[in-house]
Amino acid sequence: MDQATASEDRDGTETTLQWRILIGFVLGLGCGLLAYTFARDAGWVATLIEYVTMPVGQIFLRLLFMLVLPLLFSALVIGIAEMGEIRALRKVGVATLIYTVIVSGIAVAISLVAVNLLRPGDGVDRDAARELLSKSADSAGSILQTSKEAVSGVDAVLALVPSNVITAMSENDILAVMFFALFFGIGLLLVSSARTETLKEAIEGVFEVSMKLIGIVIRLAPIAIFCFMFNLSAQFGWDLLGKLAAFVGVVLLALGLQMFGVYPLLLAFVARRSPLKFLRQTREVSVLAFSTASSNATLPTSLRVADEQLRLPRRVARFVLTIGATANQNGTAMFEGVTVLFLAQFFGVELSLGQQLYVMLICILAGIGTAGVPAGSLPVVALIMGSVGVPPEGIGLIIGVDRFLDMCRTTLNVIGDLVCATVISAVSAPDEARAG
Repeated sequence: MDQATASEDRDGTETTLQWRILIGFVLGLGCGLLAYTFARDAGWVATLIEYVTMPVGQIFLRLLFMLVLPLLFSALVIGIAEMGEIRALRKVGVATLIYTVIVSGIAVAISLVAVNLLRPGDGVDRDAARELLSKSADSAGSILQTSKEAVSGVDAVLALVPSNVITAMSENDILAVMFFALFFGIGLLLVSSARTETLKEAIEGVFEVSMKLIGIVIRLAPIAIFCFMFNLSAQFGWDLLGKLAAFVGVVLLALGLQMFGVYPLLLAFVARRSPLKFLRQTREVSVLAFSTASSNATLPTSLRVADEQLRLPRRVARFVLTIGATANQNGTAMFEGVTVLFLAQFFGVELSLGQQLYVMLICILAGIGTAGVPAGSLPVVALIMGSVGVPPEGIGLIIGVDRFLDMCRTTLNVIGDLVCATVISAVSAPDEARAG
C-alpha cells in the first residue's frame, strides 16, 4: 500500500515536471522568436542573453556536471556487478553483459550512420552558430575541457586506460573514467566476499545520493530550458522548427531500424524464433511501455509475458529482465548518439571519426546505467556535448520533443530486454527453454 502510494506520487511529480519543462520550452521558444522577428538587432536582447539567460543556463549546467561523473561511475559499477549477484547464474550474467555491449554497439552505430548520412542539423545560420559557440566558450570554458585533437591507432587505445583515475575525473576524461568503472564492476562481479558486498552497498549509496541530487537539480530544468530556448531562438529564428522536425525524424528512423531490423535478425538466427510471432506475443508490453515511458513500470508485465507468452525459463527471464530494466537500454543509447551528432551539425562543429567513436563508446557504457530520474539522459548528453566542443546549452532544443521520443525509446528498451532474455535463454539455457 505504501509502495503503491509512493509510486503514484513519484509518477505524478514526474508528470508535473514534464509539463513544466514543456511550458518552459514553449515560452522560451516563443519569446525568442518574437525577439528574433521584431528586435533582432536591439541591444537589450544581447544584454539580456549575456547577463541573464546565459548565466542562468550555465549555473544549471554546472550543477549537472558536478554530479554526473559520480552518477555515471556508480551506475556503471553497480550495473555490471549486479549481473553476477546470483552465483548460480554466473554464465547467464556474463552472456548478458556480452550481449548488452554488442547489441548496444550495433544500436549506436546505426544511429551515428543515420545522422551522418541525413545530416538533419545542417543549414542553419553559421554566423549565429559561431557567435553562440564563442559565447559558450567564454562562459562555460571552465566547466569542461573541450576535446583535444583526436587521437588514433595505439594512442587511442592507450587513452582508454587511465594511469590515474582521480586525474581522469578532474580532467573530465569521461571515457577513461567509464573504462575504470567497467573494469571495477567486473572485479566486483568476480570477487564475492563480505567486504566486497559492503563496498558494493557503499557504491550503491553514492548512486542513490547522486540520483537524488540530480533529481533536485532537474527541478530547475523548466527555468533553464526557457533560457536555453530563448538564447537559441533569438539567434537562429525560425530555422529551429524545421531542424527540430528533422531531428525527430532521424531518431524515429534509427529506433525503427533497431526494432524492425536488428531484433528480428537476432530472434530468427540466434534464438530460432519467429519475429512476427514474437511481436504479437509482446504487444501488451509495447503498448504499456509506450504509454508509461517507464521501463520499471513495465517490468511486472514483461515478466508475466516472458513466462506465459514467450515461455522462457523463469530463472533466466527474471534475471535478464530485471537487469535489463536499467542496463540494456538500446533506445536511450541511440537517442544520446543522435542528439550529440545532430547538435554538433547544428552548431557547425565537425566531429572527426575518432571523436564519433568516442561518443559511441560513451553512449554504449552510459546505456548500462542511465539514471532513472526525470530527463535522465539530460546530464549524460550535456556532458558528452561539452567534452567534444559542442555547446551543452543546445540540449534545450530537443527538450520540447523529448517526452514523445522518450515513449518511443522506452518501447525499444523494453522490447530489447525481452529479445535479450529470449536470446540468452536460447544460448545459455537451451535445455530449459520452452517452445514459444
